[in-house]
Amino acid sequence: MRRIQTGRLIALLIMVAGISTAGVSLHGLIERTYALGGPDELDVPYVPTPESVVEKMLDMAAVTGSDLVYDLGCGDGRIVIAAAKERGARGVGIDLDPERIRESKENAREARVTDRVMFVRQDLYNTDLRDATVVTLYLLPSVNLEIRPKLFKELKPGTRVVSHDFDMGEWTADQIAEVDGSMVYFWVMPANVSGTWEWTMPGSAGKERFVLKLEQEFQNARGTLTSGSSEMPVHDVRISGDQVSFTVDQAAGDEAVSVRYEGRVNGDTIQGVIHNPDGQSEGKGWTARRDPSTVVPIDNSDEIPL
Repeated sequence: MRRIQTGRLIALLIMVAGISTAGVSLHGLIERTYALGGPDELDVPYVPTPESVVEKMLDMAAVTGSDLVYDLGCGDGRIVIAAAKERGARGVGIDLDPERIRESKENAREARVTDRVMFVRQDLYNTDLRDATVVTLYLLPSVNLEIRPKLFKELKPGTRVVSHDFDMGEWTADQIAEVDGSMVYFWVMPANVSGTWEWTMPGSAGKERFVLKLEQEFQNARGTLTSGSSEMPVHDVRISGDQVSFTVDQAAGDEAVSVRYEGRVNGDTIQGVIHNPDGQSEGKGWTARRDPSTVVPIDNSDEIPL
């Protein structure tokens, strides 16, 4: 089982102190957090997410009946139950506390959504997240940072991630909202576009070869596009889910024109359209392929030492 590190314990105590200051009863809160060194340690104390925040989290993630929502540290199950009852989604709640799992199952029965949700007593670090289309969190800052590499390793591009109160460090949120004094952070899992991509296009002297080199930092990237002897910086790079776009100022006679590339990432292939500078005429199709050996993981950090 996991050992709660000193830094995480300090963060937990700060969180508890803040809750106490806000006037929330702490009766039973510490009792629900297993003793340090025990066989089943909890990384996070149980503090329910207010219903107004639950609704905002589901709204920001645009949850629908086609979604599979994973709630890590599900508590009494209210997020996945709301997703199933109000949005028609399916849901999986993960928690280490057997009392919370029992309570979640009872709440699901009362809400009549047992056919759409399930609750599993399991360490969230050992949970397979590959099927999730939405992941919800109400953990601690240190736990968010520890689980972040797992999210990038397992979640598909386009998966939505929503966190109550705590961000993801250097991975800046795509949206932030405040609800009744609580912060809600939202991200869309970006495709990995790092590495070297190549394609050819018809040119004045036959086929013209292009080489795109990208360095990625979460949903942002920078790089260069080379054609012949010309190397041009790319700018205004946008990565959202499996969609990528960027602009290159390419030479056109004696002038430089801004050309916009847009495409869908599918593994080591990008396929899309190159938009002409006038923004109106029909764009040209392009298909780029990446050298797999040039890929760099978006977040391959080890567990954050606290």
